[in-house]
Amino acid sequence: MRFLPISRVAALAAVFCLPLALSAQEKVDVATIERIKTEAMDHSQVMDIMSWLTDVHGPRLTGSPITKAAGDWTIATLRGWGLSNVHYESWGPFGMGWTANAFSARVVSPHPFTMIGYAGAWSTGTAGAQTGRVMRVALDSAPDLEKVRGTLRGAWVIMADPPELEARFDPMAARLGEEQLARMAAIEPPSLEQQNASRGRTNVRRGGRVNFAAARNAFLVEEGALGVIQPGRGDGGTVFVSATGSRAADAPASVPTVVLAGEHYGKLARMVERGVPVEVEINSDVSFYGGDLNSFNIIGEIPGTDPTLKDEVVMIGAHFDSWHAGTGATDNGAGTGVMMEAMRILRALDLSPRRTIKIGLWTGEEQGLLGSRAYVAEHFGTRDSTGFHPTAEQANFAAYFNVDNGTGKIRGVYQQSNPAVGPIFEAWMAPFKTDGMATLTITNTGGTDHLAFDGAGLPGFQFIQDPVEYSTRTHHSNMDTWERLQADDMKWNSAVLASFAWQAAQRDEKLPRKPLD
Repeated sequence: MRFLPISRVAALAAVFCLPLALSAQEKVDVATIERIKTEAMDHSQVMDIMSWLTDVHGPRLTGSPITKAAGDWTIATLRGWGLSNVHYESWGPFGMGWTANAFSARVVSPHPFTMIGYAGAWSTGTAGAQTGRVMRVALDSAPDLEKVRGTLRGAWVIMADPPELEARFDPMAARLGEEQLARMAAIEPPSLEQQNASRGRTNVRRGGRVNFAAARNAFLVEEGALGVIQPGRGDGGTVFVSATGSRAADAPASVPTVVLAGEHYGKLARMVERGVPVEVEINSDVSFYGGDLNSFNIIGEIPGTDPTLKDEVVMIGAHFDSWHAGTGATDNGAGTGVMMEAMRILRALDLSPRRTIKIGLWTGEEQGLLGSRAYVAEHFGTRDSTGFHPTAEQANFAAYFNVDNGTGKIRGVYQQSNPAVGPIFEAWMAPFKTDGMATLTITNTGGTDHLAFDGAGLPGFQFIQDPVEYSTRTHHSNMDTWERLQADDMKWNSAVLASFAWQAAQRDEKLPRKPLD
């Protein structure tokens, strides 16, 4: 095989404070990467994988029977490609499973019209169509509850102001431009003290909100309200929906909560504000599942072949679960499909890595990185008030690569405040540079499963991706479907993941680690 040494030695050494030898010695297996790119772009199966994960087995809300069926299909598929040791790993408890079976919402009077809406995840159902008046009330404090006591029986309650929906003069889809990428490369990360201070403030505020929300919910049940109607974020028929109920097996009784398209919620609120009696009929049929309160991760591998390195592990992964209004295509079927396709590519080319390459597909990410954190705790160590306590497996872990920012093309890597990996990733990106992957940023992206690994002192990384329509149309919305995926981007991302996994498995040393605080 042919190797390509990467230059820019002096510049990289100055920026990253590393010896000149590291950049000079980092090699790229160009011949194998070209084979990977050819398989990924000319013989791709990624969009077929995505149809199975979304059209057939979506959405994949953690704990639902649909998600288990998706897992069974995934395990059978990975085994069919020749991966070894493909299995479920249980974790938990997670809580009750839940599915939305049917939903309809319409205004009955003063004149009928159909509304776009969804049940919030883990919301209770309506036990058939429930018709009642719409009441707009403020329920923000304990005194507010007393003001309306005795008035809410048989009512659908709205509390929020109508959303202000402006015309969209900017395109909903976008690619990262060179100026944006250059700014990302130049960003200075926040200090550890700043990050910890921010987390502390958030936790204090959240605790207050949760406590009052429980009191308000109990009040609505006691008063006999039919349920709560909320406005969804989004416009033009796009509704962003997540959880409005509790998955706890011992959760107190609650009223149904439904989320309407912003335009339809606004119409209700404005009519009520003008003193017009409004009556709605809502039917929300849901099911809870309480048999097994645990969930699962899916693990498979291509065994290493080097006598010295085969027990070391390179891992690629993504979260398997989604929210329920769409089919979980860009969030995060896209990451799951890319990881599966990357493993298929490596097997199709009959490559024999020096280190073991594993795939990890996590559930419970949307509820707080639960699956990946459980896996890391089981295999690599736990933290308590006395510090971090590593397992024996921790020393043999080489790298983790994650995708969870939608369907967009990979343009670079977030270094996770780890300057030592800069020259290495610079080298690995070289075969992809002319087609748009050339950016390194010392910073991190938002919370996803690579953070579980980083928190255990392991080198875990997320990629920079073109946003496409992620935040504007698809992220947690009813429009997160197969049609919003970008096929060429998905093929490209599969090639990048297979390449990075291969390079990490073949290099003489594991990736450098940051100090574990």
